[in-house]
Amino acid sequence: MSSLVTYQVEDGLALIGLARPPVNALGQPLREAILQACERADADAAVRAIVLYGANGLFCAGADISEFGSPASFAAPDLPDVLLRLTRLDKPLVAAIGRLALGGGLELALACGYRVGEPQTHVGLPEINLGLLPGAGGTQRLPRLVGVAPALEMMLSGAQVPAARALELGILDRLADSAGQLLDCACQFARELIASGAPARPAERFPDPASGLEADFLERYRAEQEPRWKSRLAPRLVFSAVEAACLLPLEQGLAREVALFKQAEDSLQSQAQRHVFFAEREAGKIPGIDASTPLRPIRKVAVIGAGTMGGGIAMNFINVGIPVTLLERQGDALDRGLAQIRQNYSISVKRGKLSEERLEQRMALLTGTLDYADLADADLVIEAVFEQLQIKQEVFRQLDQVCKPGAILATNTSSLDVDQIAAVTTRAQDVIGLHFFSPANVMRLLEVVNARETAADVLATTLRMGRTIGKVPVVSGVCFGFIGNRMLEPYAREAHRLVLEGATPEQVDAVLTGLDLNMGVFSMLDLAGVDVNFLVRDANRAAIAHDPSYCRIGDELYSLGRYGQKTGRGFYLYEGRNRQNDYEVVALAERLAGELHVARRPIADQEIHDRCLFMLINEGIQLLDEGIALRAGDIDLVWINGYGFPAHLGGPMHYAEQLGLDKVLAGIEHYRQSLGEYGRMWFTPAPLLERLVAAGKTRIERF
Repeated sequence: MSSLVTYQVEDGLALIGLARPPVNALGQPLREAILQACERADADAAVRAIVLYGANGLFCAGADISEFGSPASFAAPDLPDVLLRLTRLDKPLVAAIGRLALGGGLELALACGYRVGEPQTHVGLPEINLGLLPGAGGTQRLPRLVGVAPALEMMLSGAQVPAARALELGILDRLADSAGQLLDCACQFARELIASGAPARPAERFPDPASGLEADFLERYRAEQEPRWKSRLAPRLVFSAVEAACLLPLEQGLAREVALFKQAEDSLQSQAQRHVFFAEREAGKIPGIDASTPLRPIRKVAVIGAGTMGGGIAMNFINVGIPVTLLERQGDALDRGLAQIRQNYSISVKRGKLSEERLEQRMALLTGTLDYADLADADLVIEAVFEQLQIKQEVFRQLDQVCKPGAILATNTSSLDVDQIAAVTTRAQDVIGLHFFSPANVMRLLEVVNARETAADVLATTLRMGRTIGKVPVVSGVCFGFIGNRMLEPYAREAHRLVLEGATPEQVDAVLTGLDLNMGVFSMLDLAGVDVNFLVRDANRAAIAHDPSYCRIGDELYSLGRYGQKTGRGFYLYEGRNRQNDYEVVALAERLAGELHVARRPIADQEIHDRCLFMLINEGIQLLDEGIALRAGDIDLVWINGYGFPAHLGGPMHYAEQLGLDKVLAGIEHYRQSLGEYGRMWFTPAPLLERLVAAGKTRIERF
């Protein structure tokens, strides 16, 4: 018997334990071991029922993702065939689902006739997050178990379903009282099935999934969802597979599912999303830090600044049960900040995502203060005040005086020099940058800025804490704007310049959202604040003074008090969040172009794409060459999780690889020549890009 499973027979039950740590990923060796064990149990006359469980508590978190896109993905015995065989066993098969049954793990459980969970069990089919669809029967068996609408919701959202809901849907047949009692409960259930003469598989609740649906349900569902899917392939393939479950017998539906899965697996989009998955794993690997690096305890956090950013940061910590002290200078500002946090939670209560009891529990963890002395016992202090170096330095001087030895002092600056902030303290080794993205309680990205003297245990502790609060932490070195905002600069610069040359904000944004970015440049600037962008740009004025056209439209809008959504006017006009084009911005661009002697002309969409995206990519490659970013994948994570770059394109660096690095370089060189003085000023290829192309490399890596 394989070491990947345990096998024992007790009182007529074959107990088969999955034993491939850490998550029982269903690679080819484990698939084969499961099949052999089940065949052995089926052939043993002393065995009357089979219980499948996770030998180390966790049932199965899914397929071995490293196999996707390789021959191993369907190496014999492949998962669809293994599960089909399990459905044909002559003995009841009970899945005891500890903690997780995700993806192929849930498909394995669905192939069992019966399923038992425990209070912490979660099930789900998250393949869509990898640009895939369930490929081992999930799209066919789940609709027959729970119905078409719930099955589509699970597969298209990729969300995990908690135990109580899984029981309600019929995915679980019963719940054990605790994780410790799960196996006993499953065995008791199996004995009841034997005693009652239950069939190996119960009758399907929805043998004809289409029966009972409104005649036009599938047509209407597709029409309603298409706008949300944009250009993503995976949702359409999921829908097609479920449609097959409604129209075809099970065996034909299973064959259709496999064909659709292989189409998804071979797609560029799935390759991109699998790249993102592995990039998240790699992001935590930092030179000089390993499992032996000690971590500082974080039992209490303080946040300085009760505005939108500070309040959002505080929510991250109280959400996971860590007490927070929120400091402001003025009592009315503190009161507003505390009230806004409560209001944010109240909205979640109204939407049914949070109970009143949980709201009060979280608010009880939050304390407001006007006195720095109240921060003396904080283990981590995060400054979230006005984005001006002198103001932040003054905050850190005070923290240096009041905070206990060993406290981590973090700045939420989005662009300023963390080394200069650390320099005003006597403990630069304890200072780090933690750049949250707004809204801080929602956005997943956390740029962790490793300053020159930041201690290894400070970096390790903040990375762990970032994951604890549900963020994707990505390490950056110190430079103006770090990874994300430094790359935003040339991207936004070209967008501004294109409007001077004859494009409109709407046209520029449409090209970018047509690529499935969440927002275009100008709608993003209006949301973040034209004033905020101006102040960041103004802090770096020395680097751009040689170009009088640099983001001049943004400067003019700032001087006119048109700060974006919050003032109702920016690059667009707003009524609430409804955006309208503004002819005055076009007129402003025409006037400024005349003053600056910038020739105006029709701008093709392809030029907008190339100038914005190629300069974004070029800056990312330069960051990698300088060592500000450790990996190309880190850059992709920043732009996907912080700036809305579509995951199914893999981030800007992966997108460049798919376009071809030679094409990117040729485009930059073309505009360097064709745009005259402006092109020579700004379109300089990153030396690393030139080296990569000269060496025939197709992947972005430092060498």
